[in-house]
Amino acid sequence: MTERTFTYTVGTKISPNLRINLLDFIYQRYILPQEKMFENVLKDTTDGDPYLSYSFTVPKSGQKFDEKIIASEPIQIIIKTYDDTVTEEKIIEEKEDVEIAIDLFEEQIRKSTLFFAWGEGEKIVPERVTGKERSLNRLLMETQILILILFIGVGIVVFAFLGSYALIPFLGIQLVVVLYSSKIVGRVGDWRITERNPTIHFLEYHLPSQEADMIRKKFTKEQLIALKREVYEKTVLKDGEIDCQTVNEIFAKYGLYCRPEDLSSKKVNVYQMVKTTADKFGFKMPKIVVANTLLPNASASGPSPSRGLVMITTGLLVQLEEAEIVSVLGHEFGHLKGRDPLLLYGLNAIQYLVYFFVFIPFVSSLLLFFIYFWAISAIFFSVAKCLEARADLISAIVIQQPQVLAEALQKIGFKRLILERMRSYRIQEWLSLEAHPPMYFRVHRLEKIKDPSKIRHPLIRSIADVTHGFIANIK
Repeated sequence: MTERTFTYTVGTKISPNLRINLLDFIYQRYILPQEKMFENVLKDTTDGDPYLSYSFTVPKSGQKFDEKIIASEPIQIIIKTYDDTVTEEKIIEEKEDVEIAIDLFEEQIRKSTLFFAWGEGEKIVPERVTGKERSLNRLLMETQILILILFIGVGIVVFAFLGSYALIPFLGIQLVVVLYSSKIVGRVGDWRITERNPTIHFLEYHLPSQEADMIRKKFTKEQLIALKREVYEKTVLKDGEIDCQTVNEIFAKYGLYCRPEDLSSKKVNVYQMVKTTADKFGFKMPKIVVANTLLPNASASGPSPSRGLVMITTGLLVQLEEAEIVSVLGHEFGHLKGRDPLLLYGLNAIQYLVYFFVFIPFVSSLLLFFIYFWAISAIFFSVAKCLEARADLISAIVIQQPQVLAEALQKIGFKRLILERMRSYRIQEWLSLEAHPPMYFRVHRLEKIKDPSKIRHPLIRSIADVTHGFIANIK
């Protein structure tokens, strides 16, 4: 048997003083619940960095791995196998298990972290994560497919009363929405990014659990905004750095104490990242807005590259590395390059013609009406899945970093990846009225791309890949 070693690095936002906690978390959540499969578990230090090592035996197949997680910067995952039957896909699955554990730990840390973001020269607004906002972002920030489905439902009701006279005006209204979608979406953003004010500033302060509980119970929304405004005025506004000495003077007023090892701050030049992406695509610079929400997301809206708008959330900026953000932007620019909003609008126009001249003259059953509406919705979401898959390929071709985009998607969608380990959930994801293909499909597909420049006809390739991915899960 031949020894094979695979080494991976994982960028993380975990501060150095919490890395030992990460290893404890992996031990408690990943190893102990399955301890019969693990042997030779060891926690130690190498070159000043803590590490966790163990031997792992896969149930049923009996395949064995030696794994080592080094809590350095970036985190290193080293996997060794002496079994020639172990495939690279199985190695990647083992790596993903560790990465998901890291993502879960980061999420746990974020729950006890005081998080502030500021746009230069912009108003002070609180960070938001609410059920209503999640729905709004889902509507405006993925694709315009949900808006079109809404129009179909409303349109059918309108046509029932006004008949074919409403067809042209209704299509005209939708076309206006598509053409001015960038202006509509732009109003949802909190801050405008320009060449003059290109930067978003971040402060993250990890709180002990007791302090985190105190803030949740005692601090009002107004108090947090006041704290945020005071930090901004004494640091960012004066072109100063966010450090513990300055912040501590403000924290003390609110009963908090700043520990340097728990404070991190950074600046993100959002304008430059979008410009880098636009230059790679050969597009003119789009307008940029930032939504101050901890939900990691991005979107590009507009009928064409020349009339585009990019929306990015602060959650995406703080959770991903710069290269990952650029790859995600590449996906969104892929929608602009493919003119997906106009394509979906054209498909919707054809649907209305079929409805008026084929369905209505020959069908009067209410049951068949609902079947028709469901079938049209299913077709739209199937098309949307192919367009999302194409946008992934376009990012891989233009940005030339498919594996980086895969890592970004994994960080954003790690909870879905956990659920998608179950075959039944994968099938549900394929069949659901969801604009994106399952996350596992997107991640694995990107990881397998060795030379993006060899990809020809991204849409045809995506249709084939989505079809094959769906069939592979229902067999």
